[in-house]
Amino acid sequence: MNPMGEKRNSQSAVQYLLDAFNDKLLSGALLPGDQIPTEVELSEQFGVARNTVREAIKILVAMGVLEIRRPVGTFVCEGFTEPMISPLLYGVILGRGDSYDELMDLREIMETGTMLTVIRNATDEEVLTLEKPLAELREACFAAAPSVDAVFHKDDAFHEAIMALSHNRMVERISEIVRTMTHDMRHESVEHMISGGRNEEFYAAHEKLYRLLRDRDVDGVYREIRSTYFVPDSI
Repeated sequence: MNPMGEKRNSQSAVQYLLDAFNDKLLSGALLPGDQIPTEVELSEQFGVARNTVREAIKILVAMGVLEIRRPVGTFVCEGFTEPMISPLLYGVILGRGDSYDELMDLREIMETGTMLTVIRNATDEEVLTLEKPLAELREACFAAAPSVDAVFHKDDAFHEAIMALSHNRMVERISEIVRTMTHDMRHESVEHMISGGRNEEFYAAHEKLYRLLRDRDVDGVYREIRSTYFVPDSI
């Protein structure tokens, strides 16, 4: 039996096809790497016009769910693809409202989870590689005339290096989304610290994160993450 399912009901034809793909993926009837039926076959199975099938496939390709391999056919993508990021990012951004506290909570949840994943998955040698981006952050923080943008760039590089040690592509991608969402918040925090002459305190917070990972200090991660955030007085 073909994996795609029954005739359409009264729902929008395109939406019904999208829901059918979703159901089959969730149930395991369609698996990563599977080839889906042709447009003609799908049209006959669901009782819809070929242009309706074509539109549904176009949407799923844009979302990174399907890929077209000419001249072979259309296949279910394997793994977490780049096109999946944008709709997820926009969906979260548009639904988040203006709550600073909610963003802080989300940031804490993701950074705590990422740190714990690194503790579980990274080797001692891999954790030691964080010394390089940490040293570069220190150099930026204690430059003769520290640049907010330079410190922010090195801060990002340090956190990206941590994410890479999770050895979990989905954790890394979702963490990237959260860091994109909190970009302005984090930049304002860096500006607050550097402009206020609190360079040493800012660097020390990052050194603390490194020690937590190096020492595999799970309890410390839960206890200390929020303390490494610096909130400007205006918030």
